[in-house]
Amino acid sequence: MKILITGIAGFIGSHLAEWLIQNDHHVSGIDNLNDFYSPDLKRANLQDLQQVASQKAASVKFYEGDIRDEVFVLETLKKESPDVIIHLAAMAGVRPSIQRPLLYEDVNCRGTLILLEACQQLNIRNFIFGSSSSVYGLNQKVPFAEDDLVNQPFSPYAQTKRAGELQCRVYHELYKINIACLRFFTVYGPRQRPDLAIRKFTDLIFNNKKIPIFGDGSFARDFTYIDDIIDGIVKSMQWACEGTLMAPRYDIFNLGESATTTVNQMIDLIERNSGIKALRDYQPQMPGDVPITFADISKSKKILGYNPQTKIEEGIPKFIDWYKNHSKKS
Repeated sequence: MKILITGIAGFIGSHLAEWLIQNDHHVSGIDNLNDFYSPDLKRANLQDLQQVASQKAASVKFYEGDIRDEVFVLETLKKESPDVIIHLAAMAGVRPSIQRPLLYEDVNCRGTLILLEACQQLNIRNFIFGSSSSVYGLNQKVPFAEDDLVNQPFSPYAQTKRAGELQCRVYHELYKINIACLRFFTVYGPRQRPDLAIRKFTDLIFNNKKIPIFGDGSFARDFTYIDDIIDGIVKSMQWACEGTLMAPRYDIFNLGESATTTVNQMIDLIERNSGIKALRDYQPQMPGDVPITFADISKSKKILGYNPQTKIEEGIPKFIDWYKNHSKKS
């Protein structure tokens, strides 16, 4: 199929593009290469994609631009005419969103709306939206299930992701677009963004610097290895593409490991696999942080056939091996 990925140069986007190229799909992508973290890391991801494509005697088309630019989006989608759009581009992160809520609203809500509007104008029938487990906010019931109420967002980022899900629902109802909204739970692995905990903590440990731990380290996350997330995205794409005009599809799916690991346990694993003792610096809890994320994946298993394979005890060593080979480059 012809598949266009927004945020193709990012952590998840580049892994997804690599898988799609290796499995003989025609891949194109949009990214504005912003400075939320080093654009050089994103360019390195794009170079890796070009190498993968050349090995397959294929090509990957890259368009540098912003999803808030209506003309750019429409012209790019006209040129590519994709069968599927996988929308991963976003301003990410809970804490930064508290500092810049208007930017997050503009990119995550208006940008998503521009893409959906282009889909209906150009008759693009299949759309995958990268949402987030943050929409569950201060959910009291664990594990989190897709039919839980999500009316207690705890950050502007969470609010924008829930808004994106609702925008998708509107365009599904009005224009019969097949849509899967994917709630990602704390993704980690090779190429992970440098601001995310596992990558950030590993870097600090290897450089013998203090790790800032907000709270007592008991906050727990459902850490999900990148290969499992890519498998879930691909399965959701296959599910969405089976929808028809007479029976269009829309649904929300959790993509997580369905297990929890505390911050302290995660640091223990990095210590064990790096052979380096962490310098832990406990600090007051930060606004926007929730005490736990924990995915109920029974729905994703039943409908998509999603079945994560990599426990964190296996994923951390894989990440450490990658980090040792790439830390000098980054």
